[in-house]
Amino acid sequence: MDERKRLGNRGEAAVARWLRREGCQILASQYRCRFGEIDLIARSREGVLCFVEVKTRTSSRFAAPREAVTPAKQRKLRTAAEYYLAQTGQGECFCRFDVAEVYPASEGEPTINYITNAF
Repeated sequence: MDERKRLGNRGEAAVARWLRREGCQILASQYRCRFGEIDLIARSREGVLCFVEVKTRTSSRFAAPREAVTPAKQRKLRTAAEYYLAQTGQGECFCRFDVAEVYPASEGEPTINYITNAF
C-alpha cells in the first residue's frame, strides 16, 4: 500500500473515532459500488444519515482539502448515495453530505475540521 493510501486510511479512521465521540453510529466505511466510493456513512444522534467525504492533507499550503470535492466529485457522491439508499431501503430518511478535512499531527490525534451540509 502506498503512503498516500495509508495517510487517507488514517484520516478516515480518525474521523470515524471523532464521529463516534459525537454520538454517531458508523454504518459503513469505504463503501464501494459501481458509481464510486463513499468514505464514511454514519447516522447522527438525531437520526440523519451522513455521507462523509474525508480529505486528509499534510498541508493546506496550495488549497484547502474541501476544495478537492469538486462539482464532479459531488455528483459521483450523490449517485453513490442514491444507490446506497436504494440498496438498504432507507430512501425516506433525512440525509446530508459532509466533508471532513484532516491534518495529521506528529503525535496524538490529528486536527479535524468537520463541515456539516458541505454541499
